[in-house]
Amino acid sequence: MRFAIFGDIHANLHALQTVMDDSKEQNCTHYVCMGDVVGYNAFPRECLDLVRGLECPVVKGNHDEQASMFGFQEGFNALAEEAMNWTRNQLSEEDKEWLRTLRLQRQVRDFTIVHATLDTPHKWGYVFNQLDAAASFSYQHTSLCFIGHTHSPKAYLRDGSVRTIPLDEPLQLQPAKKYLVNVGSVGQPRDGDWRSAYCVYDTTKNEITLRRIPYDLPAAQKAILDAGLPTKLAERLAVGR
Repeated sequence: MRFAIFGDIHANLHALQTVMDDSKEQNCTHYVCMGDVVGYNAFPRECLDLVRGLECPVVKGNHDEQASMFGFQEGFNALAEEAMNWTRNQLSEEDKEWLRTLRLQRQVRDFTIVHATLDTPHKWGYVFNQLDAAASFSYQHTSLCFIGHTHSPKAYLRDGSVRTIPLDEPLQLQPAKKYLVNVGSVGQPRDGDWRSAYCVYDTTKNEITLRRIPYDLPAAQKAILDAGLPTKLAERLAVGR
């Protein structure tokens, strides 16, 4: 089986469609979504429809939660809240209910998925370093867990101690070790690379490969501006921050 593991789409339809096209070229047979389907970009309904159409496992992200709530909630900066208010107005009650009922974490086959952290998934903490990863590892009951939320692809290995391992080459999973893998962001990368990120997990080879895919950036930026969303949201796409 070959899984396309993707998340942090943030309503960037141009990026999502490009990732879907690439996943087919990579012969992916199954899909898993790490949450944050909506927020920031101009196509929340369309991205929701595409993800729902995959009928794949999905976990809830913090933007998904905010979009499904009634009125303002604390925890977002002014830019994110402006985009969220716009997003709420684009979604139907059926869309919001679907987001509302998503689970915070779940097990798929023999691996776990969660948007933020395993130790406190509802608090939307971030795994930025080995110390953060160690907290999640304490609650990880499978050998492999995929996460998102930071918009930056990175992997951690627990083998006695916790260490960071690169994703610039395919990651070969070893028995009796635990892995925590951040798949990066489809729609708003923040690691200095503007291209979409997602991972292909080949269960036969026991191997994870990070994919970076260029998409129609000018079209995505124009859609943000045409929607009346903040200019900064369009500008940040080009720098991957």
